[in-house]
Amino acid sequence: MRLVIISGMSGSGKSVALHALEDIDYYCIDNLPIGMLPAFSVQILSNPNTHYENFAVGIDVRNLSGDLSIFPELLEQMQSNGLQCDVVFLDADDVTLMKRFSETRRKHPLTSDEVPLSEAIKQERKLLEPVTSNADLVFETTQMTVHQLRELVRQRILGAQQNSMSLLIESFGFKHSTPVDANFVFDIRCIPNPHWVPELRSLTGLDQPVIDYLEKYDEVQKMYNDIRHYLDEWIPSFAAENRSYLTIAIGCTGGQHRSVYMVEKLAAHFRNAIRNVLTRHREME
Repeated sequence: MRLVIISGMSGSGKSVALHALEDIDYYCIDNLPIGMLPAFSVQILSNPNTHYENFAVGIDVRNLSGDLSIFPELLEQMQSNGLQCDVVFLDADDVTLMKRFSETRRKHPLTSDEVPLSEAIKQERKLLEPVTSNADLVFETTQMTVHQLRELVRQRILGAQQNSMSLLIESFGFKHSTPVDANFVFDIRCIPNPHWVPELRSLTGLDQPVIDYLEKYDEVQKMYNDIRHYLDEWIPSFAAENRSYLTIAIGCTGGQHRSVYMVEKLAAHFRNAIRNVLTRHREME
């Protein structure tokens, strides 16, 4: 039996994540009062013959008990009872959250005549800290569409169900912000940039002319070898701790050429040892 706890900021996509899990045959409950988590876990463990093997609950700032500080204690209690629990936290930057509320005309659960939306978001972050600090997986949804989020949730959760680590290697551009959901971030802006070659500018790191250009340089191969050796050394340590998820982010300036190339090269290497290796090219979506 497995329980996935979906939490996050209001407007970050929690409902989308729960619906994605429901589509892959999870039994889902939204906005479960936090005090009911232990009883729900006992119910799951005491009914092994149920049609469902996987469950998901939504926990957020609307919680009826109003006290999310007890979350770490409840999580430890459920895990000690033998229930596999994964905590997934969804986030987005404040500007994006405010824009989403203004576009949908939804009311933030903490706003009032005295509390504006910007202050409500700050309060929510503070209230959710006990959940955030125990998250196994964080989705940064600022630059994701609903469809991208749904697919990424499905891929990562299904991958972790296969009793192996779900490894995501993603490319990004520093000029579009650094991903906050990565366990490791590597900056490769110091290697030669195909952007400055006119005939390569409109291509990406998936195209053979860009690959050929980058592989001419010894420093590109050295950068790849150094990152690969580091990850070869430390990924097994994370896997030995029964980590279900690991995210590696590779960044260049625009996220189109060098980081894309490096992500694909690293993914090809790690697919030889890890069953579930996913790639994502953030700036190309």
